[in-house]
Amino acid sequence: MKSVLSTLCLCLLAATARADVIMDWNAKADDFASEQHMTPTEHARVLAMLHVAMFEAVNAIDRRYVPYRLKLVTDRNTSREAAAAAAGHEVLTTLFPGREHAVAGLLAGSLESVPPGPARERGLLLGRQAASELLALRQNDGSDAVDSWRPITPPGVYIPTSLAVGSSVGAYQPWVMGSPSQFRPGPPPALDSETWTRDLNEIREMGGLRSRARTEEQTLVARFWFLTGPRTYNPILQQVSRANRLDLVDCSRLYALAAMAAADSFIAVFEAKHAYNFWRPVTAIRNADLTGNPATPRDATWLPLGDTPMHPEYPCAHCISSAAVAHVLINILGDEAEGITVTNSGLGATREWQRLSEYRDEVSNARIWAGFHYRFSTEVARDMGRKIADLTLQTQLRPRSGK
Repeated sequence: MKSVLSTLCLCLLAATARADVIMDWNAKADDFASEQHMTPTEHARVLAMLHVAMFEAVNAIDRRYVPYRLKLVTDRNTSREAAAAAAGHEVLTTLFPGREHAVAGLLAGSLESVPPGPARERGLLLGRQAASELLALRQNDGSDAVDSWRPITPPGVYIPTSLAVGSSVGAYQPWVMGSPSQFRPGPPPALDSETWTRDLNEIREMGGLRSRARTEEQTLVARFWFLTGPRTYNPILQQVSRANRLDLVDCSRLYALAAMAAADSFIAVFEAKHAYNFWRPVTAIRNADLTGNPATPRDATWLPLGDTPMHPEYPCAHCISSAAVAHVLINILGDEAEGITVTNSGLGATREWQRLSEYRDEVSNARIWAGFHYRFSTEVARDMGRKIADLTLQTQLRPRSGK
């Protein structure tokens, strides 16, 4: 009789464990990151810690997948929702001091559907332990390094005084990669090559502020993707999770895999960017007479459609992160999606796709049409993102044998 009751309790717990708790904490992290004007790399780091901690907590109950790094042990009659919420609470309270009241409110809301009792209490303890151990694991990941980027100029000669962004990101401890340079691509093309000539001329024609070759639709797409970072792909994660009716454990795993791949994609791309220190189109086009390539004429007044991001050009950061997340989702759930959308509220526009690969490719094209990245840079970045996603799926949170 005792065995039958235990099995019944487990079934009830599984039935009531809502995947929404993962999405709720993701949304709260997005809100805090936006309020604090976090860079995409800072935001991605927060999400990786949040979602890996939540996964470790709920997976310790079901033991469906191999854990990331933690060795947590708990009774199977433990509330998954309480464990996930407690892990989220602990991570966000630690990473966003001063926001304890808002975090406590979300915790209370997450626990409304969890009956008081031993299962709930075990879940709370488990979640706190998962978060505490995960935060300790990432304590010395290099993210607190002081920016020491050096603007290069001859003594006494003025150059613009804005500092490059993300100069230390390439030295962060990766979540999955063996080293930040594991997927560093070969160098950008020579300035007299066919690839360089083709791609510089393309972006001069298509990416300029006063371009007559770019269509209205392409201009809208380029402006739409001035929006960058996790806020651009988190809505997609939410939609595909709900469309596929993932349970709490599988939802937490999907978010954790995507978050790790995205975080590593930023580490990889900034390592490569600062290794090559390659010039942006606005610099190259205004200085094209210095390359000795007669097929790439100088345009002394050329400007891109938007403000060029303040870091080296090669490879494309937006392209690598969108590719990494898209390939995680494609490999787990497939490419087809039922009308996935992302909204840029500042622009008052929404984009929609029927395939995840269409979203990935649109981001890459947008960076060309905006005048920010050469086509070869977008192609290299997409390939890097795919490799990081593949490595993540091949080595992390794998199904346990026999499951």
